[in-house]
Order: sequence, then structure tokens, then C-alpha cells
Amino acid sequence: MNLLNAILQGIFLGGLYALFACGLSLIFGVMRIINLAHGDLAVLGAFLVWTLSTQAGLSPFWALVPALPAMLVVGYLLHRTVLARSLRGGALTPLLTTFGLAIVIQNALLEGYSPDVRSLGGAAGGIATGSWRITDQLSVSYLGVLILAVAVLVLGGLQLALRRTAFGREMRATAQDADTAALVGVPAQSVYARATAIAVATATLAGVFLAIRSTFDASSGPTQLIFAFEAVVIGGLGSLWGTLWGGMVLGVAQTIGATIDPQYSILAGHLVFLIVLASPRGRSLFSYRREGRTA
Repeated sequence: MNLLNAILQGIFLGGLYALFACGLSLIFGVMRIINLAHGDLAVLGAFLVWTLSTQAGLSPFWALVPALPAMLVVGYLLHRTVLARSLRGGALTPLLTTFGLAIVIQNALLEGYSPDVRSLGGAAGGIATGSWRITDQLSVSYLGVLILAVAVLVLGGLQLALRRTAFGREMRATAQDADTAALVGVPAQSVYARATAIAVATATLAGVFLAIRSTFDASSGPTQLIFAFEAVVIGGLGSLWGTLWGGMVLGVAQTIGATIDPQYSILAGHLVFLIVLASPRGRSLFSYRREGRTA
């Protein structure tokens, strides 16, 4: 029963990792860059919601109502002012640019909020701690179900939008060949900016769920970036549904490792990541699968 409970909790944890990885996968699939500031943008969104929640006395879920549109704008402006220029400088320039951006965000948050650890668990009410008790050793948390449901809705909604909407077709065309897409009237920079906005908004959502589930501080971004990147690689670069499964595999590996020894929790997830890298699939890491790929 302990193993079953570990698997169940790992699936819920995997939903959180999938939310963190969603924007990272989208940006990589469309723009072919790895955003090293992704985790710090998620933490920035969490601090925004924390500020709204504490200053206005709002539930974190109500604070998300103004925070998500605000972070959409931040993502759009981020591309227009920073990423658009770096994309012209080759493959290495965006990597260095996002690395610099991550450092700026971390130091700005440290300056503005101090290194103190914070949480939104108390402001979220009973949903943060409540659960359905199935047996003495098996329980299903309200928050875990909510996070998993949101992850499925977000990733499924994005996958559907990419396949069925005009914007999705523009995004896929731009990802395949931006120059050719421009010849038929698809504005590549506008598509990139909207993709970045969506990625930042989904990162904010993940950051808020992290803040409700546990604690966060100004330096939490890099750790979440690592987990998000591992989920993307395990699931397949550019694949949104693969990102969901990759997050679940990573989460289950961590919770099963924790049942053996709490010190093995993070190590177990890293070992699964290394196994994937060492597999034949890992050797073709940057090739895209036809089925379910972002672009």
C-alpha cells in the first residue's frame, strides 16, 4: 500500500512538474531555444500573486485573475524587448540572454522580497491540506487532484489550439520554417511573442501551485527549471502530451525514491533522466516526434 500511495502522490507531483515544463516545451518547440529564466519567471509570478494575496486579502486563486493577464503582458514585452533581438545572434545568444535574465530576476526578487521563505498554503484554505481518505495508508489530496486536472486542461487545451486554430497553424508553420511562413503572411515575431506570453503565464500558474503546495523564495527558480527540463526531455522535446507523461515519470521516480530513503528522492528523478539520456531516444534528443509534437 505504501508503494501505491507513493505512485499516486508521484502522479500528482508530476502534474506540477508538467505545468512547469509546459511553457519550456512550448518555447523550445516554437523558437528552438531553452529559456533558462523560465523557473525564475515562475517564481516572479508566485511573488506577484503572494503580494496581491497579502496586500488585498485575496485567496491565491482570486489573485490569479489579475496576475495571469499581467504575466501575459510581461511575456509578450519580454520577447519584444529582449528575446527578439537575441534570436538574430545565433543559437548561443538566446541561451546567454535568458541566463542573464534569470540572474537579473533573482537579484531583483532578493532585493525586493529578501531571502525569506514564503508560502501561500495558509491563504489557500482547506484545499491546501485537505484530502479524501481512502484507507489508513492511502489518501488523495484535494490540491493534488486540482493541480493534475489543471495540468491536463492546460496541456490538452494548448495541444488542441495548436492543431485546430488559426494561431496554432501559424505557430506550427513558423516553427517549421519562419522565413517560408513569412512569405505567406505569417508574422514570425508576433507568433514568437504570443508563444512567450503563453509560456510565462503557464509558468506563473505553476509557480502559484508550488507556493500553495510548499514554500518558495527568490532563489527557487533554478531548481524548478531543472525539474521542468528533465520532464521535457523524458517526455520528448517539443511534445506537450509527452511533457505531461514526462512530469509524471519524474514525480513517481522521486516519490518512490523517497519511500526507500528520503535522501534518494531527488537522486531517483535525476537517475531516470540520465537513463533516458543514455538510451537510443536520448541520442536523438533534439529530433521531434511526429505524433503530439508542438511544431
